[in-house]
Amino acid sequence: MSFNSIHFFIFFPVVVLTYFIIPRKTRWIWLLLSSYYFYMSWNPKYSILLAFSTMVTYLSGLLIDSSNSIKDKQVSKQLKNFWLFLSFIINLGILFFFKYYNFFSGLIITTSSFYKVNFSPPIFDILLPIGISFYTFQALSYTVDVYRGDIPCERNLGKYALFVSFFPQLVAGPIEKSKDLLHQFNQTYNFDHERVKNSLIRMLWGFFKKIFVADRLAILVNTVYNSPNDYFGFQIIIATIFYAFQIYSDFSAYSDIAIGAANVMGFNLTTNFRQPYFSKSIKEFWKRWHITLGDWFRDYLYIPLGGNRKGKVRTYINIVIVFLISGLWHGASITFIIWGLLHGIYQVVGNLIMPVKNYVIKKFNIRTDVFSYKLLQVIITFILVDFAWMFFRANSFIDIKILLNNLFVFNPWILADGSLYDLGLNSKEFFMSIIGIVIILIVNILETRSNIINMLSAQNLLFRWTVYVTTVLAIVVFGVYGFQYSEQQFIYFQF
Repeated sequence: MSFNSIHFFIFFPVVVLTYFIIPRKTRWIWLLLSSYYFYMSWNPKYSILLAFSTMVTYLSGLLIDSSNSIKDKQVSKQLKNFWLFLSFIINLGILFFFKYYNFFSGLIITTSSFYKVNFSPPIFDILLPIGISFYTFQALSYTVDVYRGDIPCERNLGKYALFVSFFPQLVAGPIEKSKDLLHQFNQTYNFDHERVKNSLIRMLWGFFKKIFVADRLAILVNTVYNSPNDYFGFQIIIATIFYAFQIYSDFSAYSDIAIGAANVMGFNLTTNFRQPYFSKSIKEFWKRWHITLGDWFRDYLYIPLGGNRKGKVRTYINIVIVFLISGLWHGASITFIIWGLLHGIYQVVGNLIMPVKNYVIKKFNIRTDVFSYKLLQVIITFILVDFAWMFFRANSFIDIKILLNNLFVFNPWILADGSLYDLGLNSKEFFMSIIGIVIILIVNILETRSNIINMLSAQNLLFRWTVYVTTVLAIVVFGVYGFQYSEQQFIYFQF
């Protein structure tokens, strides 16, 4: 079930009420059953894969831990390496088959045809299990953490299964580390009115971003990107800017709802976004965007590759490798790979030109502490990020070529002749889209100074409830029951 479905609005209160009513020792069992029900509501048979991945990593943790008791250190290390390797091979093998097999088979067929070699691996008609990229990475991080000795292995299979399948963040993150979440299932959380209230406010903000902002922006974005031959210049630019805010509003909405839902019951999930479009560099952007995925790649790929410890050239190679794999993680498509490569190149080029940049700043005595300089950095970073989003959103490599060809064909009159309202949104809905983006930016600005929920809680009762009621009405009147509303699946469900 999706967070923005009637099914969830029935499911969640039942889960929470039951959670606080039943004996504390059995709560984890209730959450485990609820989490599997949540996942099975999409496709019951794919819960088998979730359970299998859970069992493999659980056993790997036990076997790695048992290897530590072997007195012969060489044998112990070899066994630990073997169990870790086996865990990765099995889990990544499942992920590869369901997500990447057909993609690479297609590449092989195309290459074979080009060289006139008769080799055609079979293509399977398989449906990508929802959330497989997220729960696979979360389960594998547990195996590595046990291998490194960061945490003891979890011997309670049920609680470990709950760690892998915990329903608020199962499908689209945040991707939790075992050392941050697993131990929380051994703790007891009482009902706390203030915590529940603040968590529900965070969920409400998530629903607003999804229903009022993201789903409305999606209409214009889909109109342009699904028919790239028909649009040019400013139309593509506007659609791409809208997509930047669509994907941010959509994905951060899911994270907010997930974090809020978990915190209602007392569990703390990791913050996944921190005003990413206010970043002053690409490196900073990746410290603010999809933070838990960035941390995963840093801890479990970049550092094991050598990080920045083996010289500049090796550092740059490691950065590009990480972002290439990040692109591939998002989807089995050339466009995703190019998107990841672009971000890797951005960072490498940024590091290479840093000495020149510092020289120019010093030479011309440019002040870097003033608002205008920081704003320029933010604008340049946003342009680079938004350009890369074109590759992320394009339906195919052919479409991206068309979009890039049409991008520089400008007709300035479309900004004044009403043509903007032929992109899927009428004038009123287009105006509401702009309002949505402005609200997102204003809240982001406030969040840079203080916790927005704490700021709201400090206000008087009338003001707070005016905000609550207005937000609910905006979701209902201009969202769910809006004239042009079209419910959209959460973007990151496809990954």
